[in-house]
Amino acid sequence: MDKLRFYITNHLSILFFSIFLPLFAIASVIFMIKLATYTSMIQLSIAEMGELYLFVLPELFFYTLPIAFVVGAALTLYRLSNDNEMVVVFSLGISPSFVMRILAKPAIILSLVLLVDYLVVTPYIKIISSNFVDHKRSEARFNLSASEFGHSFGDWMLFINKSDQEKNRFEDVVLFNKSLKDEIIITAKNADLLNHQGALQLQLKEGQSYSYDNETLKEMLFKTAYINDVLESSDTVYKNLIDYWTNDDMRKRKDQRLSTNTLLSLFPVLSLFLIMALGVVHARHQKRWIYLWLFLAIIVFYAASYLLQQKLGFHTIWVVALGWLIFTYGFYKRLVGSRF
Repeated sequence: MDKLRFYITNHLSILFFSIFLPLFAIASVIFMIKLATYTSMIQLSIAEMGELYLFVLPELFFYTLPIAFVVGAALTLYRLSNDNEMVVVFSLGISPSFVMRILAKPAIILSLVLLVDYLVVTPYIKIISSNFVDHKRSEARFNLSASEFGHSFGDWMLFINKSDQEKNRFEDVVLFNKSLKDEIIITAKNADLLNHQGALQLQLKEGQSYSYDNETLKEMLFKTAYINDVLESSDTVYKNLIDYWTNDDMRKRKDQRLSTNTLLSLFPVLSLFLIMALGVVHARHQKRWIYLWLFLAIIVFYAASYLLQQKLGFHTIWVVALGWLIFTYGFYKRLVGSRF
């Protein structure tokens, strides 16, 4: 039995990492693109970008690990079945429930790790990263290069002809915004970057503003105008982990994520019957579209966790968990339990 346990676990670890590493790489690229938005406002060194990346690692692990485990475990059994190894195992009198117990141990450990990740590590990291970003904003220099297109300041596209990075002063500035009701173009001879304890503001001097809709073109001259940065900085400072969860700041969002992410943490354990049902097949008589079924199962579980939370609140946890177990157990009983 120990040899069988080691054999299955060894195959699982190989497939798990072959799935986890590409998922993690893709998620890392997405998060790095998100982090890059900070550099449009704040100058960050490579080391500081690396520090911000470390801050999002717990979140990356949280979203990639459960998917990698469920897919890896199902594919492990599927490959062993296609090689007729599972048929040999069952013919020796070993029940499918024993195989499921082998998978249950890493699934439980992973779910516990994910719960600790979300409930303890992620909030703690968010507190640190929020303080880090606020600190960088408080000493921010405007990260712009003269005579280059594609810069942004909040919702505004920005072009400058000359810049003095040391004094945060710019000349011949042009701003464009089409996200408002009217398309607006602003030109100014001079502009200064003002930093009010991390809240960035662009002070424009001696300029013109043009707004255009489908019918009219409006022009306005000004001596001084102000454009605010829309990067939000929370005024709430959390003292510790307990304060993070009990504080009323963003209470609704925290409650939503608590129920949803609790379910996502339990996904490996709740999907054991699904793993067995999709992975254990008869090589000759059963050809299942395992990749399609796994994709649909992940989509259904995650969608149910997110959508039902809006109506059921914390009751979503037991409703989705119980419903998923009943559905996947029936699936398992029909495809595996009745045959082996």
